[in-house]
Amino acid sequence: MRTSSFALAGAIALTAVFAPARPGHAVDPARPKLRAEASEDYGSGKEALRIGVRSYNAGDKGGAARALEYAADQGYPLAAWKLGRMYAEGDGVEKDPLKAFAFYTRIADENADEAPDSPKASVVSSAFVALGSYFLDGIKNSVSPNPERAAEMFSYAASYFGDSDAQFHLAKLYLSGSGVDRDERQAARWFNLSAEKGNLGAQALLGRMLVEGQGVPRERARGLMWLTLAKQGADPKRDAWIFAMHADAFDASNETDRRSAVASAERFQSRRR
Repeated sequence: MRTSSFALAGAIALTAVFAPARPGHAVDPARPKLRAEASEDYGSGKEALRIGVRSYNAGDKGGAARALEYAADQGYPLAAWKLGRMYAEGDGVEKDPLKAFAFYTRIADENADEAPDSPKASVVSSAFVALGSYFLDGIKNSVSPNPERAAEMFSYAASYFGDSDAQFHLAKLYLSGSGVDRDERQAARWFNLSAEKGNLGAQALLGRMLVEGQGVPRERARGLMWLTLAKQGADPKRDAWIFAMHADAFDASNETDRRSAVASAERFQSRRR
């Protein structure tokens, strides 16, 4: 079941990327052509990964990329994940979302059945989330937006790995009806799972649903609790929408619900310490 679910990644990726590609890209982007490095330069994939991380932290990002590429080609998903991030953000390398997509695809193809409690699990689930985001938005001239495929990526990471970011993104798809049938109860369910793990966006959106009774029974005090927790962890500049949502809900609430929400938020935080 899991294998058939995630033989999907490679098939999906290859199908999507065989749209006209930008000049200079490898023919098979699911396995980028790596710079040839003699094995004696690093000794082993494990050593290459260590050198790559050390070089990156020292500011030698070009050297880091070379070492990480070797380690990725030796089957180290952490190296491929780090390279994906570097290419996605243009961090020490030329920004290239298609290469990032390719590295994330490799991780998904080769590690889909990694045990959820494995040390590699967070890297693998993060790769599925990244793929979901690329399928959702598309990559210009390479990957067409495909919300249905995005939902599959998020659903796999959310269900099998219990990834809170995947649960959050999947909930948003159910809330909007993008790539899946619109289902507010399913949205609330996935938001709740993600919120319990501390995802601020999930806490805020679940809070609003509960305050307004959107697709779920109205529980104003509980909704205010989630909004309070989201605000406590949010950044005023980056997460201004959370502060605005919190302010609107609290302004429209009575003092009893406000006090109950604050007390519940304190209990939630104490359980997580």
